[in-house]
Amino acid sequence: MNAIQFDSFGLRSFIKEHEYEELAPQLKVAQTLLKEKSGAGAAYTDWIDWASNFDGKCLAKIKQLAKKVQQQSRVLVVIGIGGSYLGAKMALDFLKSPWYNDLADDQETKVYFAGNQLSAMALNQLLQVIGDQDFSVNVISKSGQTTEAALAFRFFKDELMKRYGQDGAAKRIIATTDASQGTLRQETKAASYDNLVVPSGIGGRFSVLTAVGLLPLAVAGVAIDELLEGAAQAEKTYQKESFTDNPALQYAASRRILYDKGYTTEILANWEPSLQYFSEWWKQLMGESEGKNRKGIYPSSANYSTDLHSFGQYIQEGRRDLFETVVRVDQIESDLAIPKMVGDGDGLAYLEEKTLEEVNQTAADGVALAHIDGGVPNMAVYVAKQDEKSLGELIYFFEMAVAISGYLFAINPFNQPGVEAYKTAMFALLGKPGYEDETEKYRARLRHKRE
Repeated sequence: MNAIQFDSFGLRSFIKEHEYEELAPQLKVAQTLLKEKSGAGAAYTDWIDWASNFDGKCLAKIKQLAKKVQQQSRVLVVIGIGGSYLGAKMALDFLKSPWYNDLADDQETKVYFAGNQLSAMALNQLLQVIGDQDFSVNVISKSGQTTEAALAFRFFKDELMKRYGQDGAAKRIIATTDASQGTLRQETKAASYDNLVVPSGIGGRFSVLTAVGLLPLAVAGVAIDELLEGAAQAEKTYQKESFTDNPALQYAASRRILYDKGYTTEILANWEPSLQYFSEWWKQLMGESEGKNRKGIYPSSANYSTDLHSFGQYIQEGRRDLFETVVRVDQIESDLAIPKMVGDGDGLAYLEEKTLEEVNQTAADGVALAHIDGGVPNMAVYVAKQDEKSLGELIYFFEMAVAISGYLFAINPFNQPGVEAYKTAMFALLGKPGYEDETEKYRARLRHKRE
């Protein structure tokens, strides 16, 4: 039985059955392009059957390096940005806790993330948090020249050398990078760092089930075999040609039909704080895959019930150009019985026979009905529980859906040409060699702006 269930109940008043039938030919073409690896970006589709064919030697090496980190360090600093960071952070929160580092006992290695921004304040504070604890570094970068990650690596490498000397520092660095080229690969060879490979056929936002995401998770004690097993099982379900038997097709088709009706923003909502970073990972997956050629659904997110008290009003009665996909967990790890009190001063006596999870699930049901009545199409993805196999399937479900969706938009879902635009401007303004022709142009524009 699948660990997740897709529910389109909240679409019945927005999409008619014949609309799915009319989209069927395009869905079949999209599936064929993926299956035969003949579509745009086909060189980056190795994720499709990656889990079921995972290299046993690579898996053993990941576990061996994770054990080494656990034995020598109280802290692992993971340095990366985008797909080199969000996948591991999302999975750590989902499987452990957003407060994992605070809850970790003396036998567990804490995992912190750096290189995902350019804030001096944040980096300083992380160094303070680490303090005098023994630490190791996992730097993740295919090229070694991603600005945010490369700068953070400089700071932490410097700190390692101050504490452990050059040779000692090298023994505490694990580089996850390209197999043969790039500045980080060159440095790895020169300094003899332990290293893992970023697969050439998988883009960053699809890389959580590769060494990129698996090493940090293994260090935190996640059963990475089961994570891969869940994804491998998902391959069988979400590659099915039958629309009725393939929820990923149903989700992709529903999104495309809604888009054509003017629903151009999707909110991924959740009812568990441990899923907040799942939404962050999903936003990169969807936005970077679909947002091209002036097309695509804008990915947003909401954390309920918190955000019902901030922009819930907009969702209920604002512009009717948005729809919701809600990720809900069927079986939580622990529940709380609502305490009984003498009297009813807070007006909550009617809840005393219930648990907090009952209230949470009921609130989710009520909000979905209210939003549907308010003109917001609703879909739900039910996750059986927050364990490794369920997460592996959930990851694959969304990856397959966005790949299908990209081809429905007639774009390449596996590149990201627009990401380079901000880098050109930033490098020119910083005076990076090779960008001299652009430097004065950008500086002149800023002078005009300030005048």
